[in-house]
Amino acid sequence: MLAAGFAAMLAAAGAELGRELIALGAALLAAALLARAGRRIGLPTIPLFMIAGVLAGPHTPGLVLVRDPAQLGLLTTLGLVLLLFHLGLEFSLDDLLAGGRKLLVAGVVYLALNVGGGIGVGLGFGWGGREALVVGGIIGISSSAIVTKLVVELRRLANPETRLLLGIIVVEDVFLAIYLALLQPAIGEADPGLEAALTVVRAFAFLAALTVIARWGRRVIARLLGRGGDDELLTVSFVGLAVIVAGVAATVGVSEAIGAFLAGQMVAATPLRHRIERLVLPLRDLLAATFFFAFGLSIDPGEVATVLGPVGLAVGFTVAANLAAGAIAAKLHGYGRQEALNIGLTVLARGEFSLILASLAAVAGLDGRLSPFTAGYVLVLALIGPLAASRSDRLARRPRRPRRLGAGADSAPAEPATERPGPPPQS
Repeated sequence: MLAAGFAAMLAAAGAELGRELIALGAALLAAALLARAGRRIGLPTIPLFMIAGVLAGPHTPGLVLVRDPAQLGLLTTLGLVLLLFHLGLEFSLDDLLAGGRKLLVAGVVYLALNVGGGIGVGLGFGWGGREALVVGGIIGISSSAIVTKLVVELRRLANPETRLLLGIIVVEDVFLAIYLALLQPAIGEADPGLEAALTVVRAFAFLAALTVIARWGRRVIARLLGRGGDDELLTVSFVGLAVIVAGVAATVGVSEAIGAFLAGQMVAATPLRHRIERLVLPLRDLLAATFFFAFGLSIDPGEVATVLGPVGLAVGFTVAANLAAGAIAAKLHGYGRQEALNIGLTVLARGEFSLILASLAAVAGLDGRLSPFTAGYVLVLALIGPLAASRSDRLARRPRRPRRLGAGADSAPAEPATERPGPPPQS
């Protein structure tokens, strides 16, 4: 009798699991087909994966393939971890630290413009002081996952401004530890003094330890991963290392993204770097697609329609602030207009951290408009950010308007950019 009941339970669980697997497989296949169609007309895959999530999710009429985005929670986190781990493999810690004071200044300028201005925008909404602090973080911090995927997808890893761009992302992620430590007591009931200080100390101690290991612990890391051996065991080893480091980072108050990035930095210093780069690519691509698809599942277009005004204002401010920050960062490092646009438009997209802040605000009982505002704001920038970044070269080459010949004088018609202007017309 007991055996029969257990068998029936297993059969029911198997049937439910089978339906979930079919739905997930159909959703990923639909996302791939949509992204493939977009690729033919020059669109990046990131917004297309998210649109597929919106269309296949529970908030859009029609066929619902995945009802609960939480079902993909672990897969999406692994996608973020492997994206940042691969990025850590590609860049030397010495190269990133070589920016020194200029890089730090660029990161601080970026945060001051975006987070400081974002708090001002939040106050302008009139939703309250605590809500404005949350809006500042939602508006001020870019998406590590989208930025990383864009740099890879647009083949800009070797660009000179990419190190600066990644340095800004690292400064942002370090700032997150401080911001979250100060924000959570402000919107909740925790002690804003001691608890915040302890969180910041833990975060910086952890980051310092990882940096030391990345610079001087290559032999230990190589021995841990296995100097020889087959690809199967090496894959299991480096994925395990990346996940553990990311998990410890999240536990001590640092984002799992920066933990995964520094895990990649540690592995990059070993002789196994190139083998691991080759092995991580298919895992990164699959799980990154799942991350962006699940991102779209969480967006409810109906709720977004109620806060279109604040969303439009926040998007306009973010575009202006990012372009300004990109121009300042490029000027500090002696780069030109093209590099400035690459920086400003690549870090434009917002994502996972904004959604985390919105969930914290909901748990704290803050203004209910924060959640649909965040969803709409993130969706708009996640769509226009990759599109704008992929066309930054065209924007940089846009011809300037011809100068006037003089006050009160008639101007000659604009000539094509490739020709020399002719003499002024005869009167």
